[in-house]
Amino acid sequence: MQEILDAILAEQYDAVGGLPVPDHYRGVTVHSEDASMFEGIPSKEKDPRKSLHLDEVATPELGPGEALVAVMASAINYNTVWTSIFEPLPTFGFLRRYGRISPLTARHDLPYHVVGSDLAGVVVRTGPGVNAWKPGDRVVAHCLSVELESPDGHSDTMMDPEQRIWGFETNFGGLAELALVKSNQLMPKPEHLTWEEAASPGLVNSTAYRQLVSRNGADMKQGDTVLIWGASGGLGSYATQFALNGGATPICVVSSPEKAEICRKMGAELVIDRNAEGYKFWKDEQTQDPSEWKRFGSKIRELTGGDDPDIVFEHPGRETFGASVYVARKGGTIVTCASTSGYEHQYDNRYLWMNLKRIVGSHFANYREAWEANRLISKGLIHPTLSRVYPLAETGQAAHDVHHNAHQGKVGVLCLAPREGLGVTDTGKRGRCLEAINRFRGV
Repeated sequence: MQEILDAILAEQYDAVGGLPVPDHYRGVTVHSEDASMFEGIPSKEKDPRKSLHLDEVATPELGPGEALVAVMASAINYNTVWTSIFEPLPTFGFLRRYGRISPLTARHDLPYHVVGSDLAGVVVRTGPGVNAWKPGDRVVAHCLSVELESPDGHSDTMMDPEQRIWGFETNFGGLAELALVKSNQLMPKPEHLTWEEAASPGLVNSTAYRQLVSRNGADMKQGDTVLIWGASGGLGSYATQFALNGGATPICVVSSPEKAEICRKMGAELVIDRNAEGYKFWKDEQTQDPSEWKRFGSKIRELTGGDDPDIVFEHPGRETFGASVYVARKGGTIVTCASTSGYEHQYDNRYLWMNLKRIVGSHFANYREAWEANRLISKGLIHPTLSRVYPLAETGQAAHDVHHNAHQGKVGVLCLAPREGLGVTDTGKRGRCLEAINRFRGV
């Protein structure tokens, strides 16, 4: 790996394809033998630092339509947290099912799982049939893995029956020195960003784009009022930017004055600090409090001058979903993914059916949506929300931070990159965007 890294650091990208690929590399893994280690422990007490390992793993065989990428940096997403605490179930079931498709996919069915669904790096090898990419290309990767052997996925690849999330439902993910991807996961690296900055938007930026902007999601338009839960977080921070860029009015819901200030720095004017307001949508574990929904709705109308949200950008799930359905305007849309506070949602259906509202499920993004989202990053119209970066050996701590919401925006991980700040090739654009790029740093 050192020869490959030396060539990249020297910007000798054309030489990368001629260097030998090591038969082993370092990757962050979970082990199948540990899958029951947290049984009987509450979710918040499950510790990713105990389950995530930094191992030497065998380099996988490169198949048709695939690429092997030297990973300079990656990032933490909630799916890595879920993998690390084996919730809602261990990911080894995903790997077994994938492994049954063909002899090639059988490579993924291993007693260890190399995790991670983001990367920025350099292509080192391509398999047969790959023409759009070559060794030495600087790339980022989106996390949609599809087989596309069924007609179902050809109008929207997210509808493919064999759609999976790379690094979560497949092996050989991005929290490693090397990663195996399908070549149609690759996109050009934004050249004004460092490796760690370029790695951080991938999953959440594309997810927010489909969920809020795309016709497959809420189909946001100019003038819409958009309620965004967790508006300074990894997903919400991109939704806030898309709303502002698209001529909508975001109402940013956060949980501290510091997070409120981040939203204002992004350009949002309407911010609700839910902790300062003391909203408690649940009386107890079993009973929601509709009076709190109404109080929340009144606060929204106070900020907007009487408007209810056209769109509610939902991802906390169980904790907030009843309130989200209530506050959306008549005919409005609640668009939902993730459910980080719980998957079993409860709401009063009268407010949905009698007011002609819609609930839209949204999951990651198709290739076109991911490409468009990355293009906006490359143009400097949407910016990374990277707050902190860890070395690969401290991935467990990084995942622990995200698990306990002790972070803002995105948490990055250096893989091969020896330090932060490397990889920029467009210094002019970087200078123009630098204040926005650094908005989340150190917060």
